[in-house]
Amino acid sequence: MSIETWLAFFVACWIISLSPGAGAIASMSSGLNYGFARGYWTALGLQLGLVIQIAVVAAGVGALLATSALAFSLIKWFGVLYLLYLALRQWRAPTMQADETHAPRALGQPLTLVFRGLLINASNPKAVVFMLAVLPQFLDVSQPLLSQYLIMGLTMITVDLIVMAGYTGLAARVLRLLRSPRQQRLLNRTFAGLFAAAAGMLTLVRRTA
Repeated sequence: MSIETWLAFFVACWIISLSPGAGAIASMSSGLNYGFARGYWTALGLQLGLVIQIAVVAAGVGALLATSALAFSLIKWFGVLYLLYLALRQWRAPTMQADETHAPRALGQPLTLVFRGLLINASNPKAVVFMLAVLPQFLDVSQPLLSQYLIMGLTMITVDLIVMAGYTGLAARVLRLLRSPRQQRLLNRTFAGLFAAAAGMLTLVRRTA
């Protein structure tokens, strides 16, 4: 992979990562609920999901997903249900007392947050089809493909980790500004609405014929 091709891909990664989506919502939700240090585990899970997506495309399974209506639908509706589950969890999230708002909630096990992030990315078939359309454009078929997929994977993960750190940290700072249960409840329900909206958008996704 030439440096020019890599730079073009690097710019594309920033555009993709900065675009609001379920991953950004999940990162902000975790930052709000658990603070930066603990909430960032969700971002690590998102990267594991990203690794799975890249591996699926590299293995050629992405082509099958793009052409199989059944496989596409199964993954899509699993993703819809999971996002709705997260919306319900966020809607029901408890508020903190005023004297507790200076410290993030020390709840949520790291492995649980990692698994949550992994499921969010892994259950988005449109992302796999999107990568199937985008990644090959940056490949040099005259060169070994594995090394190129590794370079692109590391680039995407690094950029996404930086972007999700920003989303998580921003929400963690907002958390310290919340004082009243009413404010916290409003923010929890806002994030619940965002998760539900992401689920709604996923239901509209159709497999490209």
